[in-house]
Amino acid sequence: MGASRAAAGIVVSRVFGFGREAVFAHHFGNGALADAWRAALRIPNLIQNLLGEGTLGASFVPVYARLVEEGREEEAGRVAGAVLGLLIVVAGALAVAGIWAAPHLAAVLATGFVGDDRVDILAGLLRILFPATGVLALSAWALALLNSHRHLFVAYVAPALWNVAMIAALVAAATAGLMGVDLLRALAWGALAGGALQLCFQLAFLRGVLGAVALSLDYRMRGVREVVGKVFPVIGARGAVNISALVDTNLASRLSTGSVGVLGYAQTLYLLPISVFSLSVAAAELPELARDRVAGRDAVRKRTERAASTVLFWLIPAAIGYIVFREEAMAVYRTGGAFGETDAAVAGLVLAAYALGIPASGTSRVLSSAYFALGDTRTPARIAYGRIALSIAASVSLMFSLDRHTIGDLGLGATGLAIGASIGAWAELALLKKGLAQHLGNVALGGAHTSRYLASAVLATGVGLAIRWALASAPPLVAAAGSIGSVAVAYLWITHLWGVSPPALADRFRRWRRG
Repeated sequence: MGASRAAAGIVVSRVFGFGREAVFAHHFGNGALADAWRAALRIPNLIQNLLGEGTLGASFVPVYARLVEEGREEEAGRVAGAVLGLLIVVAGALAVAGIWAAPHLAAVLATGFVGDDRVDILAGLLRILFPATGVLALSAWALALLNSHRHLFVAYVAPALWNVAMIAALVAAATAGLMGVDLLRALAWGALAGGALQLCFQLAFLRGVLGAVALSLDYRMRGVREVVGKVFPVIGARGAVNISALVDTNLASRLSTGSVGVLGYAQTLYLLPISVFSLSVAAAELPELARDRVAGRDAVRKRTERAASTVLFWLIPAAIGYIVFREEAMAVYRTGGAFGETDAAVAGLVLAAYALGIPASGTSRVLSSAYFALGDTRTPARIAYGRIALSIAASVSLMFSLDRHTIGDLGLGATGLAIGASIGAWAELALLKKGLAQHLGNVALGGAHTSRYLASAVLATGVGLAIRWALASAPPLVAAAGSIGSVAVAYLWITHLWGVSPPALADRFRRWRRG
């Protein structure tokens, strides 16, 4: 149930996120301004994720959940207040430093922009977005506490407010006649306002759960020392995907104009199934894994296997669907505005390349949670560093040669970056599984069900192809909804008939059939 509530919240947030992306694509398409915006989001997102959800989820939640489970609520509250106080200081200092160093960061973040207008646009956007970084990092503290108390829907639906504020700012500014860089700056101010709105919503709900939290900077408290001691290894492990995205942005800036933008459009879709089905499961299971540690490592292994099987159940068809129906997936951006057919074609190829690594990326999130619950934060960090190095090496070896091939005026170099990311994802999964065996024994990833997940996804894809053929003359959004929706329905039905649906889903099927 916990994963279902988290997934529901993420779905709502992602729906508004796609609305934001569609409005952005309509106004900016995939030109130089889109490149600047995608790059501008990278550093604030990196700091937010490293200080916030990624780090707090893996370092703070296990400690806090254990204290609550042991009946030490007062001590847990003091730890929460101290962590918040330290986070305010660190996030605030980084935000101020980011505003001051924005021109230098812009040149480092996107070296390929140096020498044209994009680097100045990027620096201006960073000055607005860095304060939002601190606000969103504090929001992640609230998310971690809501997770620990199993209020998962509220925790993950809150970012919808961030997306709503950005949509409202962009639409209002465009209606007022703003264009170009001025319109982009309005979007950045909307992001700052949305972060504040998101945090206020979470704090209002959290106050009803915890009451007042006493702020402090007591880093010597035992629980706080334990959290701080895990921070840096966790940053390496949880932050791998963010650091990799930062490197990808820098590399893409060296490719043809539009490559950073097209990479961002593809990544938004790529992250959707991972967020809904992997992040939700990992978020729900991390506190439970920490509690299961008291019961013994066999309990941790069994819970990890169930979580991995659930993630693979959803991510295998998602990966195949993105590869086969990549053009239909891009229909969300085709609103008759600046995002054109060439942009959709190249972004679709990048999405297909990312899709190759979706099952590995999602499952790695679950295995990392098992390590963190067992108190081992260093092994996932070391493996994450190796993943980044391998991804960069593979990307660099592919991207420049692929960029010489074009669709219209847009090079295919970004596809090489996505292929490199997928190669790194599978290597990371293999190493995480091997290392976890030393703690828990062999951890089965999906077990005998995996082959049936794959077969079911292939059969369901056949149904989707038939529907796509039947809807060939329909509007793009209708054809996309029909073909992709039919794949989802067929997959759920086939796996149910074969008896390989996750237990919670199988129970819902039985209740539905009984009426």
